[in-house]
Amino acid sequence: MTAEPLSLSPRQWLAQLRQGIDHAEILAGVEEDARWTGRYLFMVVIAAGIAMLGLLLSSPAVVIGAMLLSPLMGPIVGLGFGLAVWDLVAMRRALVALALGVAVAVGFAALLVIFSPLQTVTDEIAARTRPNLFDLVVALLSGLAGTFATLRSRQGAIVGVAIATAVMPPLATVGFGIATANADVAGGAAFLFFTNLMAIALACAAMARLYGFGASLSPRQGAVQGALILVTLVALAVPLGLALRQIGWESLAQRRVRETLMAEFPRPSRLGEVELVLDSTPISVNALVFTARPRRGVESALEARLSGALGREVTLTLEQVPLGGIETPAEPRPTARPGAELAQRLALVAGVPAESILIDREAKLARVVAASLPGAGLSSFRMLERRVAATAPGWRVLLVPPPLPPDPADPETVAWAAERLDLAVVASGDADALAATLAARGVQVDRQPGRGPARLAWAVPAL
Repeated sequence: MTAEPLSLSPRQWLAQLRQGIDHAEILAGVEEDARWTGRYLFMVVIAAGIAMLGLLLSSPAVVIGAMLLSPLMGPIVGLGFGLAVWDLVAMRRALVALALGVAVAVGFAALLVIFSPLQTVTDEIAARTRPNLFDLVVALLSGLAGTFATLRSRQGAIVGVAIATAVMPPLATVGFGIATANADVAGGAAFLFFTNLMAIALACAAMARLYGFGASLSPRQGAVQGALILVTLVALAVPLGLALRQIGWESLAQRRVRETLMAEFPRPSRLGEVELVLDSTPISVNALVFTARPRRGVESALEARLSGALGREVTLTLEQVPLGGIETPAEPRPTARPGAELAQRLALVAGVPAESILIDREAKLARVVAASLPGAGLSSFRMLERRVAATAPGWRVLLVPPPLPPDPADPETVAWAAERLDLAVVASGDADALAATLAARGVQVDRQPGRGPARLAWAVPAL
């Protein structure tokens, strides 16, 4: 009795792989989904609207809802299958539907932004402005999975592909960039969309050829297909690879800067916000340090160390906030009354006597009007409030800052300070979007005419 061979030849393996594939039926379904129809237009508008609102609200759940609709996947898959069988008519039909869908999605998203009071770059928007090589790999793998799901009628897998290779959120981000005249946001998101589009279409074409689509093409046509796929992928991979390298270097630079600063200010000091501007010459570093013993004259030495760590010249702006005894003692000391220790911490942070702290033990509320601290801005006081509140679970801590000049670049901190100070804001210059953002956060804004960059000031109450 002889055993059957366990291995298959390449031709036998392909024949087995293609079993049960109805090429005509699949092509008919793909071409139907790739057409410009009223249903397709309706789904594009709905998906673009959901995506734009999710981006403005910075809500991942809402953005995922737009991903699941994914109406543009039909023309993209149709483009890939058209390339696989070299059907120029089907490719042109898919490209027309895709181009019209893109125009509608971008236009509707931009329209929503124009009439929206929220026009700030949220985390969800920023996440779609810097594509890299990993995005290309994800799109390729998802394109292969999506084509397999189409061939084998596995709708559950298509849902995962729609989420992994989301094309509608990048288009909505393009609309946001156009509406706010932000070329960096619009350009980065457009490149991400183009990357996903081409990677999915080319992966579809390659997988379709593997399953026997376009088997009647001549060797010359097959060579043209292969060359087109390879050249396109390489053309995309080069800039995306450089972008990934830049992102990796930025992450390394962030870590080295923080390590250098923490070595200079060891515990019990704490390192706050660290902002790097890596595309400037020299590199700009802005750092906030909470320390019990502020030190003068350390910037020059730190600039030299940071320049050595990063291999480029660095300029450092260092803000040291004196904290005194804010650190929790190693062994807790009993307090005579609830809130007494919190009052001591607030007094040390705010630079005022403990007797001036308002403690409402029944409501668990602590309020203090802080004194001015050298070099501290509104963001520093906001961070101090958060820091003290983290040491007092269950208490509401309100730290009222001095009426320092509000920063137009930080509307969230301005809104926080306006609530603590109970003051309105006067906005002048090119501040329409900023005024709308502050108003959406509950700030009373007095809009004043003027030209030039946006400016903010506190509205002095009438006596």
